[in-house]
Amino acid sequence: MRPSSPSTPRPRPPARALAALVAASAGLALAAGTAVPAAAAPADPGLARKLASVMADSRVQRADSATVVLDAGSGATLYDRGGGRALVPASNTKSLTAAAAMDVLGPSYRFKTEVFRRGTVVRGAVQGRLYLKGYGDPTTRESDYRSLARQVRAAGITRVTGRLAVDASYFDTQRYNPGWSTGYADDYYAAEISALTVAPNADLDSGTVLVHYAPGERGAGAKITTTPAAAARHLRIVNRTTTGPSSSSSTVAVRRSHGSGTITVSGRVPLGRARASTLVTVHRPDLYAAAVFRAELAKAGVVVEGGTVVVATPASQRTRLARDTSMPLAELLVPFLKLSNNMHAEALTKAMGARSGKPGSWSTGLAATRRYLKGLGVPMGGVSLTDGSGLTRRNTVTARALARTLLEVRREPWFAAFDRALPVAGDSRRMVGGTLRSRMTGTRAAGNAHAKTGTLTGVTALSGYVTGRDGRRYVFAMISNHAGTSPRPVEDRLVTTLAGWRR
Repeated sequence: MRPSSPSTPRPRPPARALAALVAASAGLALAAGTAVPAAAAPADPGLARKLASVMADSRVQRADSATVVLDAGSGATLYDRGGGRALVPASNTKSLTAAAAMDVLGPSYRFKTEVFRRGTVVRGAVQGRLYLKGYGDPTTRESDYRSLARQVRAAGITRVTGRLAVDASYFDTQRYNPGWSTGYADDYYAAEISALTVAPNADLDSGTVLVHYAPGERGAGAKITTTPAAAARHLRIVNRTTTGPSSSSSTVAVRRSHGSGTITVSGRVPLGRARASTLVTVHRPDLYAAAVFRAELAKAGVVVEGGTVVVATPASQRTRLARDTSMPLAELLVPFLKLSNNMHAEALTKAMGARSGKPGSWSTGLAATRRYLKGLGVPMGGVSLTDGSGLTRRNTVTARALARTLLEVRREPWFAAFDRALPVAGDSRRMVGGTLRSRMTGTRAAGNAHAKTGTLTGVTALSGYVTGRDGRRYVFAMISNHAGTSPRPVEDRLVTTLAGWRR
């Protein structure tokens, strides 16, 4: 479906608009802490009483918490406790991002990475620069750069007389979200977002590198290596480790400060220990990608005589030599949502922003998400977005907005892919159960509930779909901001209650 115009709401089918109007009217009467007028009584008062007893849990009562349950078929509000409260949603933000991306970019959208030349080719030598241009692909791995290098060689290129030009201009230069704590900077889940990057593992954690450490000689430093190996050409790794006796404990820490290209490995590695690994983020993912691509060019028999320069690829008089594409967005949603990958969320957000013709940014991408939600008829009061992943505490969302989004996307032609990508409760398979694989096992919700989790210190959230014993499908959203004991177990009780409910 094409993205809607910023000024023209996307038309909705009459029945859908009517359902939204009825549900919205019911939702207004179900404000937190207020009695429900008889005329607006829930369609299932027994269920409402049961859920009220679940929410009477002291962990919920002590938290700033909100819960909304809708009938997925009619859109009727069955339960609303504080549904209009603006709360920090953590990774439940990703459901909004995923839905907007499927609409704005489309299920078949593929990220791409391309290689161009402008100079003439004389006896296999490009006269001038070789351009590596990225379009935000968060799934590019070393093997993808290998493929690009081999395509360059297959085009008859054996030498480049100029420099390797790195072009990440499809996205803006604000690589670290202003809402993220700089204390996250070296954590794998808070990598810099660039239009050119590298993922070192099958989980597609782009913008990170695997740092391996193994014991050396006793008293000497540990052996440090990286995956990809070529990353060492871009990074400065400071080895402050020692190799201790076999009876000692491992105390290794891998750190990088915000804005720094230096990774420091410190601590002790015991003799006899197997190699261990830690994921750490890198500074300037575009230059990291250039180092990996250079190494693959060399392996393919292509010599680049010049250094590396960061510059935009001219739009005219260029010849494409190689191209790599990601999996379609409908497939990318699986690692994105199952594993709650922050970098995927931010790459998609900036890619939506790039549709404006300007470099993709958080501001333009989040504006696209808001336009999509408004077009669905989602109540936007209390909704404020600073990133697409939910890593920031500046995001606020209401349980009503989450529930309404999940209700409305069920009518989208791509809903099956969206639903399939959500974590499945109690399914131990990592790429099925995802972040819900160890929750609600052995209950009626196992293999039944499809939902997105959300976790930050002091924040827990869960929103998605579950089917009751009588076949009725429910949409639910629960967000809790807490200072004490987490209400997370109550989220599971909410879902298992719905899964076991029969009218």
